[in-house]
Amino acid sequence: MDSGVIFDPDTYTRRVPYEEFARLREAAPVSWVEGTAVGPWSAGPGFWAVWRHADVKAVLRNPKVFSSYLGATQIRDPATPADLAYVRQMMLNMDPPVHSRLRRLLARAFTPRAVAALQDRINARARELVAAVPDDGVTDFVKVAADLPLCTLADVLGVPGSDRYLLFDWANRVIGYQDPEYSTSDLAATMVSTTPMAQAALAVRPKPDGDGRMPDPRTRAGIPDLYAYAHEFAAQKRRNPGEDIMSILLQQVDDEDGRVSVEEFENLFWLFAVAGNETLRNGIPGGMAALLAHADQWERLDKDRTLLGTAVEEMLRWWTPVVHFRRTTTIDTTLGGVDIKAGDKVVVYFASANRDPRAFPSPEAFDVGRSPNDHLAFGHGPHFCLGAALGRHQMKAMFAAVLDRFAAVEPAGEAVRLRSNFQNGLKRLPVRFTPR
Repeated sequence: MDSGVIFDPDTYTRRVPYEEFARLREAAPVSWVEGTAVGPWSAGPGFWAVWRHADVKAVLRNPKVFSSYLGATQIRDPATPADLAYVRQMMLNMDPPVHSRLRRLLARAFTPRAVAALQDRINARARELVAAVPDDGVTDFVKVAADLPLCTLADVLGVPGSDRYLLFDWANRVIGYQDPEYSTSDLAATMVSTTPMAQAALAVRPKPDGDGRMPDPRTRAGIPDLYAYAHEFAAQKRRNPGEDIMSILLQQVDDEDGRVSVEEFENLFWLFAVAGNETLRNGIPGGMAALLAHADQWERLDKDRTLLGTAVEEMLRWWTPVVHFRRTTTIDTTLGGVDIKAGDKVVVYFASANRDPRAFPSPEAFDVGRSPNDHLAFGHGPHFCLGAALGRHQMKAMFAAVLDRFAAVEPAGEAVRLRSNFQNGLKRLPVRFTPR
């Protein structure tokens, strides 16, 4: 019963099943989960779920045994061999040394100097977003928070700010493909000031079928508007290169050696456009949800702003944005005392590992001063998130701006959770702030 609960996306519309995680984690460090049918998706092969912090880290730091490339990184296998071959061109689904080559190129956009250059703009945007909250303090904090990572991502990519809601829609459709509302997200179409290349992309956006379903956005054919935009955007960047990630990548696509293929470029654009803001889009509202549930920690943070750094780490641990990721074994191996065959799926559960009492004293407690805090919200090993420092700064900027303007916060309605067994997401979080 436990394994079915943790796999069913409907579970996550009510809660993250931490109690089930705890029971499974204490029963065994690694256990078998059946790949049950979910809605229109048929049953698939089962997988080995990894529950404990130390074992999750062991998997993530050993790509020679636990590969991102073999079966990619989603629990569900790509629908066809061609789909698998294509997603293997994405950095997320690569192993060293190929992964290392692309990561070194992208690291140029995430140096401490590059992050520092964005910080003033991030701080100013956070203050503007918080200043726009109505005087009565009642707002949907998900909407308040969403624009900060979107604008920051647009800066990093070099995407015009007017087109940022394309990124919003693409992320909703891919990450929220199990959620009827998010799977058909189309906010960009309502914007009046998008660029011609955005309009061209919107013209090829798929339409829902008679049952209201969109094509699978985790395939190239399922999200043609993203790829249309990527190539129009590339043409513009070739004419007017800058210091952004896309300009850096295109130099590598166009050089004599072709160090980055067209397919790799397309997949890197997909990766940044879709996944580049999701941890923050869920982490910032999740941090507020934690403070709503722990008024004493709001008061503690309000009295001592030096705790902002540790508070952000605790928000990411307590509200882990990404629930799990998959690897595939390259050889027969043993993990947590369990024998695993070559070719088996191994799925690490970050949401369980970040509540493991072996790594975190009183793991169910939300403590803004928790230190040390070896959470895995940004991953671990070769695939540790390149944008972690930028993400941390955005969270600190948002909560600093909130605390500067407001003395207290309380719920103003029911939170609405994303239907997804992959992302710990909030679609709406009504709050009532008390102005100072």
